[in-house]
Amino acid sequence: MASTRKHGLLNVAIRCDAYSTRGVGHLVRQLSLAEGLQHLDHRVRLFGDSDLVWARNQIRARGLELELPGSTDEFVENRAADSDVVMIDGYEFPAELGLALIGHGVPTATMVDGDFGRHQPADLYVDQNLGAVPPRDPGAATWLVGPDYVLLRDQVLKRRPVEPRRPNDPLRVLVVFGGTDAFGGCVVGSRLLLGTGAPVHVVAVAATPQIAEQLSQLKVGPQQVMTVEQPADDLPLMASECDAALSAAGTSMWEFACMGVPTALVCVVDNQLLGYRAATADLALPVGKLERLRDEPDAQRHAQQQLKTLLTDADLRRRLAVGGMRLVDGNGRDRVIEALRRLI
Repeated sequence: MASTRKHGLLNVAIRCDAYSTRGVGHLVRQLSLAEGLQHLDHRVRLFGDSDLVWARNQIRARGLELELPGSTDEFVENRAADSDVVMIDGYEFPAELGLALIGHGVPTATMVDGDFGRHQPADLYVDQNLGAVPPRDPGAATWLVGPDYVLLRDQVLKRRPVEPRRPNDPLRVLVVFGGTDAFGGCVVGSRLLLGTGAPVHVVAVAATPQIAEQLSQLKVGPQQVMTVEQPADDLPLMASECDAALSAAGTSMWEFACMGVPTALVCVVDNQLLGYRAATADLALPVGKLERLRDEPDAQRHAQQQLKTLLTDADLRRRLAVGGMRLVDGNGRDRVIEALRRLI
């Protein structure tokens, strides 16, 4: 892949994976970055692996291939050596990856979430979480922190409304816990929503047939409707047709904020804790930690109180919608791309 820098364009290599056991958040935000780069005619190559048909379909839909990276040495010396910049997104990659890239003179960027991913040596760090702060001594590295740098897909940006939508009757609430829902959060969240007893149309995204079967067995009360959906190629379209969302505190949280969808959040895993705590201060309603919501009555009662408030308080929903759109303006990937250009 010959360099195109003499024409003001970049060759960008992205390193990330997407597995059923880890989720698709890293891939989703890197596909967002890839779209932004492609719109500006930069060249993009995606290196990684995935056991998910959905993920591979999303990659192909953007005219990309998921190329196997090989070993660290193979990736650095043979795959990425002629790249103008490399973006790394994944906590599990060893620090040797960033060290080797920098040692070969390849400008390197990495996505982090709080302390997760900070072990990776890089010239540029991007932490899009609300409340994120750079280290006290960043050295020579550049740090981009906060929601100004959220990476969002075209599917999200084109569905950002001018004004919050008029509600359905009963309210439609999207329940989604990532592309794999590895911890079964959708069943727990849907049960809590129905347990409020309030009128609601629950639109639950079942990541697997097993989850779909569990969802079909939930008890539905008066003026309540339950619809079970398969993972969608265009989740933002599904969200745009709903009045609120119940979600894990991951990638979808930022998409819903940008689209003005008022959201209640569940903290599923530890790497979401920073974003969960910051977002639920005033951006979203806190529902609790998934591990407690499974079988702790006190946690379940608190969660149902929060969800009933979401369903019944129209003023609150509007504040959350307006606040989310104000905080996440949809221009984050443009700012990150400009920072990548400055590395060269």
